[in-house]
Amino acid sequence: MKDELMKMLERREDEMIAIRRYLHAHPELSFQEEQTAAYIADFYKGKEAEVETEVGNGHGIIVTIKGALPGRTVGLRADFDALPITEETTVPFKSVNKGVMHACGHDAHTAYLLVLADCLIRLKDKISGTVKIIHQHAEEQPPGGAKSIVETGKLGDLDAIFGVHLLPVAPAGTVGYRSGYAFNGRTYFKLRIQATGGHGSSPHKANDAIVAGAYFVTAAQTIVSRRVDPLAAGVVTIGSFDGKGSFNVIKDSVELEGDIRYSDTETQEAIDKEIRRMVNGLEGMFDVRCELTYTPDYPPLYNNPELTAFVAMTLDEAKDEEIREVKEFPKMSPSEDFAYYLEKIPGSYFFVGCTPKGAEKPYFNHHPKFDIDEAAILVAAKSVGQVVCRYLGTNEL
Repeated sequence: MKDELMKMLERREDEMIAIRRYLHAHPELSFQEEQTAAYIADFYKGKEAEVETEVGNGHGIIVTIKGALPGRTVGLRADFDALPITEETTVPFKSVNKGVMHACGHDAHTAYLLVLADCLIRLKDKISGTVKIIHQHAEEQPPGGAKSIVETGKLGDLDAIFGVHLLPVAPAGTVGYRSGYAFNGRTYFKLRIQATGGHGSSPHKANDAIVAGAYFVTAAQTIVSRRVDPLAAGVVTIGSFDGKGSFNVIKDSVELEGDIRYSDTETQEAIDKEIRRMVNGLEGMFDVRCELTYTPDYPPLYNNPELTAFVAMTLDEAKDEEIREVKEFPKMSPSEDFAYYLEKIPGSYFFVGCTPKGAEKPYFNHHPKFDIDEAAILVAAKSVGQVVCRYLGTNEL
């Protein structure tokens, strides 16, 4: 079946590229992907598969392909939302939706998975087991779509789950993997400090919220430098400090917003503890009242070591002319809500190089000039196809 699947994907490369270009030209923001979801659902009309729409907290879609032979159940996921970015590329299929752009490769993710799923449907009589195709909405905006899809229980029968992300860190033909923690987790926080305002000439009659806030900004940086294991990764960023007022008035309140990143759950717990301890300390030190909003968005993404080794071995042994190099990638500092699947289901999230030909310094994901080498779409389809075929047809794991 594997050889037949690979040939089918090769013959449909132009179709994958056409789908990607259509989706690229018609991007929709997280939780607003109504037309994209309709396009995906329409693709499956008349095909021999079970299609469930509006899955989770938005426009998620699950397509179940039941093979003719008994076996395990595997999930494949691709996201399909876009970003609030005004596109600055010169491609002829540039976004027609003002201020919205597929700047992270989700259009290509969806294109490869649609065609791969259709090929698997056509080969279902040769499949041992079941494949669940997960077209996921709202990866870019917390709380995201993954967590809500997991909470439906519709993936409770999965034995494994796989996904890929296109990254312009290597040329098309390169597939990267990372065992264990691969993407950072992320938390959003907002701190409101309520003090007592007053006249600038009489600071002894007031409590200055700006002074308390400034102290917190400085002290928070010691969390990473003094409370986090030097071999782990942690970042505390204060991205907003709203304290604007009059030059001679002591502010009675300020509001800070920040972003926290962490490489593993132990680091997450350490930073959480210190942030809350410092906020409590502010109240005692400066005689202010603090209101903390603390929202963990996405957990650190943990790739199952055994399945990740399986992915690397499978692709390395495939000897596919499109998959020219398989290598270990370093940890990635961004966050990914695929992590929610991996909290419940063993699996692996790996990477496909997509650096545009001739680009010495390609624009990274989320840049208004982000673009890909479209040859990477076929690489993604064949890589995931290789993994699925071997996983469903082996007793190695």
